Amino acid sequence: MPVITLPDGSQRQYDQPVSVAEVAASIGAGLAKAALAGRVDGNLVDTSCRIERDAALAIVTDKDPAALEIIRHSTAHLLAQAVQALFPDAQVTIGPVIEDGFYYDFAYKRPFTPEDIASIEAKMHALAAENLTVARREMPRDEAVALFKTMGEHYKAEIIASIPSNEPISLYGQGEWFDLCRGPHVPATGKLKAFKLMKIAGAYWRGDSRNEMLQRIYGTAWLNDKDLKDYLHRLEEAEKRDHRRIGRELDLFHFQEEAPGAVFWHPKGWQIFQTLINFMRERQAAAGYEEVSAPEIMESTLWQQSGHLEKFGENMYLTKTPDERTFAIKPMNCPGHVQIFKQGIRSYRDLPVRLAEFGKVHRYEPSGALHGLMRVRAFTQDDAHVFITEEQITVESVQVIKLLLSIYRDFGFDDVQVKFADRPPLRVGSDEIWERSEQALKAAAAAAGVDCEYNPGEGAFYGPKLEFHLRDAIGRTWQCGTLQVDLNMPGRLGAHYIDEHSQKKTPVMLHRAIFGSLERFLGILLEHYAGRLPPWLAPVQAVVMGITDRQHEYLVGVTE
Repeated sequence: MPVITLPDGSQRQYDQPVSVAEVAASIGAGLAKAALAGRVDGNLVDTSCRIERDAALAIVTDKDPAALEIIRHSTAHLLAQAVQALFPDAQVTIGPVIEDGFYYDFAYKRPFTPEDIASIEAKMHALAAENLTVARREMPRDEAVALFKTMGEHYKAEIIASIPSNEPISLYGQGEWFDLCRGPHVPATGKLKAFKLMKIAGAYWRGDSRNEMLQRIYGTAWLNDKDLKDYLHRLEEAEKRDHRRIGRELDLFHFQEEAPGAVFWHPKGWQIFQTLINFMRERQAAAGYEEVSAPEIMESTLWQQSGHLEKFGENMYLTKTPDERTFAIKPMNCPGHVQIFKQGIRSYRDLPVRLAEFGKVHRYEPSGALHGLMRVRAFTQDDAHVFITEEQITVESVQVIKLLLSIYRDFGFDDVQVKFADRPPLRVGSDEIWERSEQALKAAAAAAGVDCEYNPGEGAFYGPKLEFHLRDAIGRTWQCGTLQVDLNMPGRLGAHYIDEHSQKKTPVMLHRAIFGSLERFLGILLEHYAGRLPPWLAPVQAVVMGITDRQHEYLVGVTE
């Protein structure tokens, strides 16, 4: 007789195992109708999930933060079902949720056409209208492999075969169609109402260019038609605000094939770029930063010592000289700043030492990822590194956070979301050092009065970070600034200072960027303001125009 504890603390006892849907129905018909899933002891489950023991239960409706992901995941399955209903020879592969929607990859004998996409979307609406029950079942892995092979679903069979043999395989079916999935899903297809297919793209099987090319259909799904219409409107606005078009129209910059991912700045664009640098230079100087410049090319042994070559090597540009020495174009500024800090003897009385640089860095990005100013291979960072004692972490971090938020306000960004990212799977340093770094950064964020969203596993390879995400005029968010606490790299590169007991100690290094990439920040500004930049940033602030030639002499006098 399970006892179910609800979010308000009330309890309900049942005479036998009970499903999430049955609990919702016992509370009220309205809740039963609105239920999308359940959260049992914190774990998301389907409404069909049976609870056999005492548990805490929350009914997931469209008010729950998890609802949108469940809707999108279920809509991806609806897409796959529609495709196979119309094109029975198509094989399904994977269909994950992504930001603002979902996609599904298919193997099919010919490319899908725009007319096909319209037919698929219409079929999705028809299947949703049938309100097909979505049911979950499990089977042993090897049976599932054999089942999908007999169906001709070789990609799906390969995915299942890669799962450990002792793990049960869960399948979700709606009508006669079913697919491999962990779930959870909505209880019936009738819950899926606000969706639209957006585009088709190519995608290699398992992301490997050596594998066959599949067809990826992207879609978006929302809780209701209003949210869908609002999203489509934002896309229209984003297209109008595309910084690449604005850059051409205002004659600011261009790109060309001979320099992929690098910007050709025109006079007006370069003027804006330099205005951003001068603004940041003044603000940094007032905050106690000293500007430096480190070499753009340094021997690879330095990058191996810092850890960049091992963790970041595939994104670095390397070259070998005639004397067989290997050099790297810097992808980051931090090792160079450590070399500057190391020159001479540093005392604890000298700390904090704040070094800033508008450093040009180069990182290899796949051609398909390049996107105007937003994703480039050569860019300029407003990078700074602050060398401090461990006791100074909180005070100095608070100052950095206040500087970041103040500068964002100056550019019209008042809505800033902060995320805390902890240790990634690939990292340097011991867990004990990471624990100290993470606790120090959390304490600093709390001292600054900043509420952080958790972003697990997304820290830098040398330390945890705070990410600063700006919300623009049409509701999109952009990650720009970062603050990282690093107890690893200074020691790896041999940096030290002399403490009050005349002992050598390794400094803590704060990594700090505010614009992040100046190129990208300028792209964000162009889209945020739709090209109508604030006068102090605009390269042309006023234009004097006459109506006829009779005003020409007067206009010349005015402009002079």
